[in-house]
Amino acid sequence: MEGVTLPAAQLAYCTNVHPGETLARTKAMLEQHAVRVRELTAPNGTLGIGLWLSAQSARELLLEADGVARFRDWLNARALAVRTINGFPYGDFHGETVKTRVYHPHWADPNRSLFTLDLAKILAQLVTPGTRTASISTVPVGWRPDFSNEGCGASVGLAASQLEWMSGKLAELEESTGVRITLDLEPEPGCLLDRAEHVVSLFDQCFNTEQTRTHLGVCHDICHSAVMFEEQDDALELYARHAIRVGKIQVSAALSCAGAPKEIAELAQFAEQRYMHQTCVLAGNGDVQFFEDLDLALDAMPDGPWRTHFHVPVHLNEIGRLGTTARQIPIALAAASKVDPPCFEVETYAWTVLPPHLRERDLAGGIAKELAWTRAALEHAGYEVRT
Repeated sequence: MEGVTLPAAQLAYCTNVHPGETLARTKAMLEQHAVRVRELTAPNGTLGIGLWLSAQSARELLLEADGVARFRDWLNARALAVRTINGFPYGDFHGETVKTRVYHPHWADPNRSLFTLDLAKILAQLVTPGTRTASISTVPVGWRPDFSNEGCGASVGLAASQLEWMSGKLAELEESTGVRITLDLEPEPGCLLDRAEHVVSLFDQCFNTEQTRTHLGVCHDICHSAVMFEEQDDALELYARHAIRVGKIQVSAALSCAGAPKEIAELAQFAEQRYMHQTCVLAGNGDVQFFEDLDLALDAMPDGPWRTHFHVPVHLNEIGRLGTTARQIPIALAAASKVDPPCFEVETYAWTVLPPHLRERDLAGGIAKELAWTRAALEHAGYEVRT
């Protein structure tokens, strides 16, 4: 409508779909895939990316003379613009078996803080000149069993102290660079924070100063929230009501089914050994039964609707007999306008572990389809999309 200012949305795709245990491998994958995605989606423009750097890659960048500046020039030459960083995976995210290793180091381990500070220093130099705010998403404190083993679990208090320390470092970085880097905890099924109410509880207990609320926030992953059977708009409204800033929305979809035998048989094809596929089943009384991995749920065979943490292409509503939670995405996008996230990041990292008959021959082509679908969904929700 004439005279109406539409909310702006930055759109990016997360490069954790590509291997990148070293800086050389990261650049090779961006050259092979991200450049092709840009050619397909913005042949005469710039492609926004959510950069993933392993701890080793980040260290290499910072130890190399003018490494970050040269990497920025390398990205600019390929019309790739870093909008955000995914600081969740620390090591090799594409190893043979990742599973719960992805949650280590957790936030009670100082190595997580040091890695995240490296990422913040890098991101402040990589963002487009004039950028005021950029997000780093991170582990939601840690995998819950690591913190709840009686007598030997990791300390939530130590984790909160590390996060408080990080908020101070991010404030110093903003003062020196003019760029506000925010650290955004990403709730995930089975982690210490896996529902919006857990985030609210942590923030209300531990993070009540202006500095921490300015530099610490939440990354809302639509797939993760859907697996927990949260209502997307309720979760985002809860953050807004408790003044918890949402720094990033990860646009993603999970597998779902009603629990019929033929559906479960198809779902079993998605049990694989690299990533965690936490599964929740909604009981008739409204309780959510949680299983740490899909194979455990398949062994138990509970009754009720199933949702499984397996990031599937966001433009698909059905995969064979199975459904997806892609219909949750427009609900989340509409609700997100009330919390004003600066970035929407498409994060489908599981393309390469899909059952063979579902894999795209051209990975870049599949990512391009997701970005086109997400752009249309954002525009339908009333956003002005900027790359």
